Amino acid sequence: MEENKKLTKEMFVVMGKNADDMELIIRPTLSFWQDAWRRLKKNKAAIIGLIIIVCYGLLAIFAPFLSQYEYSTMDTSAIDASPSLVHWLGCDSTGRDLWVRIWMGARVSLTIGLLSATINMCVGAVIGGLCGFYGGKLDMVMMRIVDILYGIPSLIITILVMVVIGKGVMTLIIAMCIVGWIGTCRFVRGEVYRLKGQDFISAAKILGVPDIVIIVQQIIPNVLGLLVTNLCMAIPGAIFQEAFLSYIGLGISPPNCSWGVLAKEGIKMLRVAPHEVAAPAFFICTTMLALNLLGDGLRDAVDPKLRGTD
Repeated sequence: MEENKKLTKEMFVVMGKNADDMELIIRPTLSFWQDAWRRLKKNKAAIIGLIIIVCYGLLAIFAPFLSQYEYSTMDTSAIDASPSLVHWLGCDSTGRDLWVRIWMGARVSLTIGLLSATINMCVGAVIGGLCGFYGGKLDMVMMRIVDILYGIPSLIITILVMVVIGKGVMTLIIAMCIVGWIGTCRFVRGEVYRLKGQDFISAAKILGVPDIVIIVQQIIPNVLGLLVTNLCMAIPGAIFQEAFLSYIGLGISPPNCSWGVLAKEGIKMLRVAPHEVAAPAFFICTTMLALNLLGDGLRDAVDPKLRGTD
């Protein structure tokens, strides 16, 4: 029999590693959101998108107050004026300063896009999550309702609501939210239904973990990336929908403005003063691009499968 060897601390030291190298592999404990923010900062494209959205939001809030012009004031001497040091983005066909109107319109467009997309995400996630997690009669009834609504073009329902209720920002948001949650509900239900069959969910149920704890600690983090991505993609969609409704006369009424209204007015003067449509088109396109970049970065940052891989 060989003699029992005495265990020493030196037997557990990683060979070829000194104290400085060992410190490099020590990782501090981070919460879910701290780790998500750490990985989001490494995504340069997402950070650029975030900076663009923040800048547009700040300009929408403060830019109109810092200008000497009002968004509805007409100057007959500056009709269709080109961009200059006096009017940075030029003037429209009635002599109104486009710089001020762009950022007044940004308030309306971003508000409509953010509120409608957020409400649709919350409603769709709650309904879809409950149907996918509990199933049964609740799932059967709700999915049949969703199928019926899904078969009707959402734009037709939105137009009917606008005709009945009338014009306005709140009316637009209500009209977009009536059927806008259906898509979110369907994919959240499918994702929750898939997660419900995973081993970690089954183990939690066997151990007697309450359903609310399973939903908060296990289900939500796994679908959060999809929800955030869907939110960022839905905001430009809502902006375009508002632009279309304004184009056919069911959106924002003049002299109030939004990016959709400005694009509608500017397209009439495309050959005479192309800057009138180029300005709102530029901000609509850059907003959509920034939201797409930010959405992709947030999806990667909050995905639990990627935690601890970098």
